[in-house]
Amino acid sequence: MFSYGRPSVFTWTGTLRECVHHPTDGKQCHLFSQCLQCSQQILQWTTVTQNSAQRYTTSNPLDPQSPWRLPAPVDLEVLLSTLENAEDIENMLNILNVLDELLSAGTDRRINYMISKGGSEALLSVLVKTARSMSPNFTLLLPTLHLLTKVGHRDRMMGVKAEKADAVLLTLRLLQQNSESDRRAAACLWVIATFCSSVSTAMLLGENQALDVVFKLITPPAAKHTHMVKAAVHAFAALLSSKENGHLAVEKGYISALVSVYEDWHKQDTRNKHLAIRRAFLHCLHRAAKTSSGRHALVSEGGVAVLYNTTQACLLMKDSESLVESALQLMRKCLPKLPLPLSSGHSTYSFLLPGHSEESWESDSEADDVNSDDDSDDEQDNEEPDYHDYEEDLETDVNKLKARPDLDRPKEQLDQYSHFCPELHHNFQDLDSGSERDASPDVKEVQKSKAFSDNKQKQEEADLKARDFQSHFLKCSGNQQEACNSMLDSLLGKYSTSIPHHDPRLYSRVAAHTKSVATFSILAFPDFWGHFPPAAPERMATRRPHIQRKKVFEDIQRFICPDDIINKVVFDIEDQRHEYDLILNADVNSSTHQQWFYFEVSGMMVNVPYRFNVINCEKSNSQFNYGMQPVVYSVKEALEGRPQWVRTGSEICYYRNHFQLSKGHRGHCFYTLTFTITFSHEDDVCYVAYHYPYTFSALQSHLQMMQHSIDPQKIFFRHQILCNTLGGNACPLITITATPTSHTYKHLHQLRNRPCVFLTARVHPGECNSSWVMKGTLEFLCSDDAVAESLRETFIFKIVPMLNPDGVIHGNHRCSLSADDLNRQWLKPSPVLSPTIYHTKGLLYYLCSIGKTPLVFCDYHGHSRKKNVFLYGCSVKETLWQSGSPINTASLKEDPGYRTIAKTLDRIAPAFSFNNCNFLVEKSRASTARVVVWREMEVLRSYTMESTFNGCNQGIYKDLQTGTRELEEMGMKFCQSLLTLRKNSINYSSHLIGHAAAILDLDNGLMDHKSHNCFEDDEPPCVENIEYSSYTENLSANELDEEVDRNTRSGDEVEDGEDGSRKSWCRKSSVFPRACHQDSLETQHQQHLPELGAGQKSASLEHSCFNYRDEL
Repeated sequence: MFSYGRPSVFTWTGTLRECVHHPTDGKQCHLFSQCLQCSQQILQWTTVTQNSAQRYTTSNPLDPQSPWRLPAPVDLEVLLSTLENAEDIENMLNILNVLDELLSAGTDRRINYMISKGGSEALLSVLVKTARSMSPNFTLLLPTLHLLTKVGHRDRMMGVKAEKADAVLLTLRLLQQNSESDRRAAACLWVIATFCSSVSTAMLLGENQALDVVFKLITPPAAKHTHMVKAAVHAFAALLSSKENGHLAVEKGYISALVSVYEDWHKQDTRNKHLAIRRAFLHCLHRAAKTSSGRHALVSEGGVAVLYNTTQACLLMKDSESLVESALQLMRKCLPKLPLPLSSGHSTYSFLLPGHSEESWESDSEADDVNSDDDSDDEQDNEEPDYHDYEEDLETDVNKLKARPDLDRPKEQLDQYSHFCPELHHNFQDLDSGSERDASPDVKEVQKSKAFSDNKQKQEEADLKARDFQSHFLKCSGNQQEACNSMLDSLLGKYSTSIPHHDPRLYSRVAAHTKSVATFSILAFPDFWGHFPPAAPERMATRRPHIQRKKVFEDIQRFICPDDIINKVVFDIEDQRHEYDLILNADVNSSTHQQWFYFEVSGMMVNVPYRFNVINCEKSNSQFNYGMQPVVYSVKEALEGRPQWVRTGSEICYYRNHFQLSKGHRGHCFYTLTFTITFSHEDDVCYVAYHYPYTFSALQSHLQMMQHSIDPQKIFFRHQILCNTLGGNACPLITITATPTSHTYKHLHQLRNRPCVFLTARVHPGECNSSWVMKGTLEFLCSDDAVAESLRETFIFKIVPMLNPDGVIHGNHRCSLSADDLNRQWLKPSPVLSPTIYHTKGLLYYLCSIGKTPLVFCDYHGHSRKKNVFLYGCSVKETLWQSGSPINTASLKEDPGYRTIAKTLDRIAPAFSFNNCNFLVEKSRASTARVVVWREMEVLRSYTMESTFNGCNQGIYKDLQTGTRELEEMGMKFCQSLLTLRKNSINYSSHLIGHAAAILDLDNGLMDHKSHNCFEDDEPPCVENIEYSSYTENLSANELDEEVDRNTRSGDEVEDGEDGSRKSWCRKSSVFPRACHQDSLETQHQQHLPELGAGQKSASLEHSCFNYRDEL
């Protein structure tokens, strides 16, 4: 009858065909008794052979020679057919019990197998046949309903199948007829809930007053049998899966009634004995809140206030903690969408583009908003991914990967870039001049200025308050300038701190020549005064438990009590005393890209916590959820000799809020960044920023100070203007190499044969950390360090330190004045709208045309979603490997040198992580600098170097936030890594070897590395839900099974048999009670199960499986 497979698995090979042919010959009962008897013997056998079977665990069950070979499967359809056709109730109960015991002993795979063999249809047939009888026999109906619930919960098509079998309205009628019986009603309710997996079935039930029938069973807390109430609430929630039913429930007032009943249960359940029912109510309300009418009903009827008050009470009791998150998410979902308090979603500033008219601007900008790129990091668009399937984004066309496109401009135009290579044409007869004829006017001016004054002794007390200094100097203009200059000299004489390559006087002069759309008249003190990094490293902030919950509760409280909000709109909103909502301006000519901030605070009180809420951030997650803090600069601290941006802030979290655009695009949502700052000085002036600011004026003054400080006899440094931006500002180009020691042909020839390294930065204005990395690169290359000297003698460096000056000047986050992401313009850049990209690409083309193809190209970026510093590069083989391409990569030749710099940096740079590097070529990155330079200029080592805004999770900087010192160090380390590319042609000296031993000692083997999915964050999910729309809390399959079993065991209900005799439940099976006559039950066990010992289960297959070839 049974044949054995491996332990824990058996297969019944017997048939029931004789039972089908002879349904009344009395053999069925004997047959099923044998089934139960054999199943018990198998259970005993599997226990004995459990240990001996371990040596066969690697055997293939399909192998004919395997000792654990499974026999051919039996037709499960025969058993199901017998169940459908059987007329004897006891035999049908036996079949149901066998099915339930076998299915409940294993995993869902068994139930799914039964579903595939028509199990759902068979059970529905039994249900319909039994329920349509003149007097439905609940001795059979209850087990059928219970098993149907278990199977139906796993069958996604159960609702459709029930409609075809005419079981839907039949079950509803059963519920109406048996609403007084808790057990019967609960069984019907669970089945109705499973039927509602089909929206059409839920609609059918709703059209036939199912909502009314079910809601009548949702009784107040005085109900005796709570399992029926719980089933009713879940069934009501299932009915709300249909929007039509949701609207109907609102019209009939059921939503507000549910809130009232939930509040009653909360008040009565003081000992938290019925948390499951209260969770079920919240689940039901979540379903109701899926429609706008449901959310409106919850809000208008005071549901949010009820939920808030009950949840606050739950916070006081540890046992009811499980209700808090569900209620909180429900309240977040129900809060009405509020428009941002702005007259327009567009940027405050606009710039009329060439070729556009005033009339066409508004319509063009609207189109730009709809079609604009997602706000995401350059190499990682996972924040709003364009491609949901990452592997589909990988370029698998070898021709596209290896082909070199034609020039995007006539070759004759490339000659215009020849003067940007002065090192190749200079005769070096005037080595002492140290200046370039086409240097900017500011460069000449700085040569006439005096050098840094000596560091003056710090004064103990300031003669002027910080606010007085701010208002008198930084805002003065025109005829007040002379007086301001006099005050400046006095203040610098008292408070000045020597900061390398920074001069406040020069900075103010350079800033005066900066052109902007808005007539900026205020000079931020930190930019003017300068910044010096703190001496000690700053650790990542520790996130307090439930901090986001606390903030969201405060948001909800403000909604419930709107009178507490001051709601003054200037550039910010003061919600309550010491709390401010800040609204970020969009990028110029755009209505999007709100993430980066830099603002001033004054008039604060000491030791008072101030909360700031940036309420219109756009990215779906942020490093602020993982230990990152904003930076703060205190004017008083600076005047006392500590001019520093420091990481500050507590109670930091980043989560989705309930704001939208005034005219909002559908689906557009915003996020809140909230943090609290306690200021240390009374009446101070402080500046708060997303990250360490680095302005265009700071770059200009830095370059001029650097050119003034170098020795032209050793360093060839040229500061030229590559082009002018749309806004009329200069885009600087820097050339750095070693000045030849003599004018001889040999030394000039060596100079002109040096390979080129091309570096760029700050194409995205909000990525100010890339400018600090570039600052470190520039200062190192112009230093007296032995490695820097060797690098200058080995390479010619072409550097564009700021590709997007206009965006930086206007405080943009992502775009230029044309509202374009310039790092998506490299394929076909416009000379009018994207001049910096157009001419940078033109210079690269020119270098390639004269045989000076860059050995390395690297574009410095900042990354807001990951920690550490890492490189993105390009590799044909790795792209094909990752994509699973059938192309044989063994036949492809590729220089592995693209990994050399990354390997070196992983060894020498503490902040760098090789494991975060990626060398894949994505279709969505085809227009970025990295891919275009690699593909069109054939630069093997074409990179994007990403620097974190937060800190590191590895190495000696683990759990520390990166500061400007670490960022500048990274710029230096990148330069040092270049030494390994030419280590065979370097002129070694003892001084160089002492400095560069770690760099040059690099093994020839490649490190183990596999490019990863760069769309994915490297952070674990946030400990609290950032989003709220997808929150659900339905019963799992196992929880539902437990509810069904509990309904079976809940009391000794007595049923009347068809013949009028009384039948009682025999509950030896924990799932299905076998209803049979007491005398026949005893006779059955005596006749057919004589060998079962005391205490053994009559039908327990806890380690068995019926008719399966499932997993070994």
